[in-house]
Amino acid sequence: MKYSSLVARIQGRRTAAWEIHHAAQAAVAAGGDVIILSVGDPDFATPEMIVERAVTALRDGDTHYSPVSGREPLRVAIAEEHSDQSGQRLTAENVILCAGAQNGLFASSLCLCEAGDEVIVPEPMYLTYEAAIRVTGATLVPVPVDPKRGFHLDGDALEAAITPRTKAIFIATPCNPTGVVMPRVDLERIARLACAHDLWVLSDEVYADLTFEREHISIGSFPGMASRTVTLGSLSKSHAMAGWRLGWVIGPPPLIEHLGRLALCMLYGLPGFVQQAVLVALEHKSTIVADMREIYRRRRDIVYERLSQVRRLRCLLPEAGMFVMIDVTGTGLDAHQFSWELFRAQRVSLLDASAFGETANGYVRLGLVVDDRRLIEACERIAEFVGD
Repeated sequence: MKYSSLVARIQGRRTAAWEIHHAAQAAVAAGGDVIILSVGDPDFATPEMIVERAVTALRDGDTHYSPVSGREPLRVAIAEEHSDQSGQRLTAENVILCAGAQNGLFASSLCLCEAGDEVIVPEPMYLTYEAAIRVTGATLVPVPVDPKRGFHLDGDALEAAITPRTKAIFIATPCNPTGVVMPRVDLERIARLACAHDLWVLSDEVYADLTFEREHISIGSFPGMASRTVTLGSLSKSHAMAGWRLGWVIGPPPLIEHLGRLALCMLYGLPGFVQQAVLVALEHKSTIVADMREIYRRRRDIVYERLSQVRRLRCLLPEAGMFVMIDVTGTGLDAHQFSWELFRAQRVSLLDASAFGETANGYVRLGLVVDDRRLIEACERIAEFVGD
């Protein structure tokens, strides 16, 4: 039997990167003492008041269809929250709910891009960006960043990549995997280029609430950008709600209308009891996020302090998020070899970061997704493996 070539477009090296994570999960299921640091799924339980709201809503019978774009009270709450962050005045017409930010990425790509277009993406980039762009028939144009500058944007390289076929620039700030938070000067340059060349900007801001030393800024708040910016958000990381599968897309109303047509075919509305829970999550956001941020900051510092002492490793200090990038070239192994040999020898799973882009060759990504005790143990296992 033959299958559509559309699905083949989303296969490749980036999606194969998850093989080590699947192997680690299988080892845990078999009873192995494995420390899984290869995925961005927080180890915390979702805060109790959020769970209780969902349970109450279920018992009250909130199990029927909901509006395709999401219930208006939740969309208004998201619009108001983002208005506070960006300085724009947004309404429910600027917001549509989706089944997680990745779903929003795919749907937005389908609305923005088509065959013949080019999409510029600074790399390293999250693994599904390539798939989301390629499935539309557009061409992904990766722009390397500079590891020696902590993986910050090379603005000259990005500008040089623009051609008459360029349709959009996709960015992630804070970035997964690098933990980089784009400074204002870099965002201003991207905004100027987008306005000058009539480009869309898709801004993945899933980690916006988990910044440490540098302030997060939304590019959609810059002059001329509200009508050409698509912003992705969710509570998966900031509220330990990865399994709830609710995110959102913020953009100009005509784009949201297009996304609504896709949502009609793909989702037909998200569960009402989940939407009720997310409303509670937003109501308690300041307290929940403050606690999460400090936990991740502490975990980051634990890993950085210990692994920076390992002579043949070089750690980068992330500015946000739940990952640490580690340069393993000093071990004489490439990142793929390092991650698999470490897993087999010490039962710690890390992700080969080269899957995020050639710029990250020689790096592995470590997730700050277990408690302090297990994280310290993982660092000791890594140090023992390296022999330092």
